[in-house]
Amino acid sequence: MAKRCKVTDKKAMTGNNVSHANNKTKRRFLPNLHWRKFWLETENRWIRIRITNAALRTIDKLGIDVVLSKLRASGKTI
Repeated sequence: MAKRCKVTDKKAMTGNNVSHANNKTKRRFLPNLHWRKFWLETENRWIRIRITNAALRTIDKLGIDVVLSKLRASGKTI
């Protein structure tokens, strides 16, 4: 399963671990993903999606129906 947010499309980034001696080794910065369940009043069902904390704040601000309609308009399936 991809470590990618369904709403914000955030994904893993790469960078370096830098030691005290300034040695650099590759590492990954993973997004803060969580499984969340939301109740859709319009469809009378629960949906379960994997989202980041930033997406959760967006859903709190706009509402799940608005966010899902934007996702469906862009061609993504939930």
